[in-house]
Amino acid sequence: MPPRRRRRSPDTERNIGDLNDIRAKKIASWPKKDLMNDEVVDTFSKKRCLAWFQEYSGSEGADDDVICPEGMEKFCEDIGVEPENIVMLVLAWKLAAKSMGFFTSQEWLKGMSELQCDTTSKLRKKLDFIRLYLNDQVHFKSIYRYAYDFAKDKDQRSMDIETAKAMLSLLLGKHWTLHSSFHQFLEQSKYKVINKDQWCNILEFSRTIYPDLSNYDEDGAWPVMLDEFVEWLKEQNSFRS
Repeated sequence: MPPRRRRRSPDTERNIGDLNDIRAKKIASWPKKDLMNDEVVDTFSKKRCLAWFQEYSGSEGADDDVICPEGMEKFCEDIGVEPENIVMLVLAWKLAAKSMGFFTSQEWLKGMSELQCDTTSKLRKKLDFIRLYLNDQVHFKSIYRYAYDFAKDKDQRSMDIETAKAMLSLLLGKHWTLHSSFHQFLEQSKYKVINKDQWCNILEFSRTIYPDLSNYDEDGAWPVMLDEFVEWLKEQNSFRS
């Protein structure tokens, strides 16, 4: 038979309870930790976020409430992203920035709060997550439409053709088989600007029309620009063959 356990005296039980209470109080006094990675939880701080903003705002002759192109260049350098990188467009969309090359403190605080970023290191870790918006069709469409008003001159109703070509290359260059052909078409065309209806239909065209144009409906409701592109492309292909 196993040896019978000695029964603890009430005093012993009380001493053990006291030790447990002391241990619990010590643990409660420790900083809160993430049990998954044992790192101190660092919640978003509005004060820290605005201090971060001020590192880039208020360059010479500029408003302290706005990050201007000079500050934007330093910001891009700090997060390790070229200003022309598409992730900067996605970030601007996330911040709902109204003007290319500028972030206001209000845009910054609202967008960074949603991203839960209040330091450079936090944002650098979030860049891959931000890029993922480009892989979602609904978000991409929103970013694409946003890019039109973001990139065009604010005193113009339409986007100039050079800006349009640059933005189309950024947004569709890697994903649309006919992008190179469309770029060539624009270069030799009479078009000097692109309006918003044309801009939005270019995305729809790139998503729905086959590279061989076999499902293109000449009687469809496409803008004249795209009708002319199809006609031009067929002529080019006929010439090459």
